[in-house]
Amino acid sequence: MKSLLRIVLTIVLLLIIITVFLYSGLYNISAMVPHNRITLKIISVLKNNSIKHYAEDITPPNLGDPALINNGFAHYKEMCVNCHGAPGIQPDETGRGLYPKPPDLSKSIKDWTPAQLFWITKNGIKMTGMPSFGKTHSDDKIWAIVAFIEKLPGMSKEKYQAYNKQVKENDDD
Repeated sequence: MKSLLRIVLTIVLLLIIITVFLYSGLYNISAMVPHNRITLKIISVLKNNSIKHYAEDITPPNLGDPALINNGFAHYKEMCVNCHGAPGIQPDETGRGLYPKPPDLSKSIKDWTPAQLFWITKNGIKMTGMPSFGKTHSDDKIWAIVAFIEKLPGMSKEKYQAYNKQVKENDDD
């Protein structure tokens, strides 16, 4: 019985300490101050496992369709390049000011499957600056973005500019 009482008192004490800390305002949430290692680890594990769990049953369409990729480029250029950059293009001042820093998708997408990229793009990620495009874009448009993002690794500045030229020419037609 004493052991149970000690456990309950310990839990109550921990809850009181956590509550006091949460309401104290001592934790600096400024985007200019990085998280400590423990917080980063907790957020990273939670984010990665959540994305993997929720993307588990998503089946991608054929992402090799050139029309889908070109459509994805147009959306990427309009909505993503500001924060994530592109070959030969640095993120703008908004993207550079975000914390955590938006990933360079030409390097980081190797860590994610197309289904996971779809889930991230559709649902966003809380407290990262990554918006939910599922509220404003159809699944087809989101898959188009994923199809283009899949092409980013190894893409040269010239190839990115060629996509830009091709999309402009199609808009002029």
